[in-house]
Amino acid sequence: MSTVIEQVVEARLVAAVPRMPTIPATLHYDRRDPFAVRITFPAPATLEGVEVCWMFARELLDTGIDRPAGQGDVTLRPYGYDRTVLEFHAREGTAVVHVRTGELRRFLARTVALVPTGDEHLYLDLDHDLAELMGGAC
Repeated sequence: MSTVIEQVVEARLVAAVPRMPTIPATLHYDRRDPFAVRITFPAPATLEGVEVCWMFARELLDTGIDRPAGQGDVTLRPYGYDRTVLEFHAREGTAVVHVRTGELRRFLARTVALVPTGDEHLYLDLDHDLAELMGGAC
């Protein structure tokens, strides 16, 4: 069984122009880091022209599709019947994207099938992580 889930979603970048451009974004979940999800935006969709990745808690994504959640760099909130707003805050500015809530729910369901909510701690390899932190000194 694969330990990684990737799903491409259609994101709409909120901009000053009336028509929001659609950009592909990839949601990523790895059982080896069971508390986190990652979303990656391709280079053409970013101001710097390089791929940009944001990592945040799976729990934040789960909460943010139903009610406003998060503080700091990443916030989420429902928008209308079928959209979720994701805001990414950095020194360079703020990016606001809309994603279909159904796509996010499908992704979350796949992650929960791989690592059930509440069982994340069972998938951590603390001995390996500690050895990496200690640089093999153990």
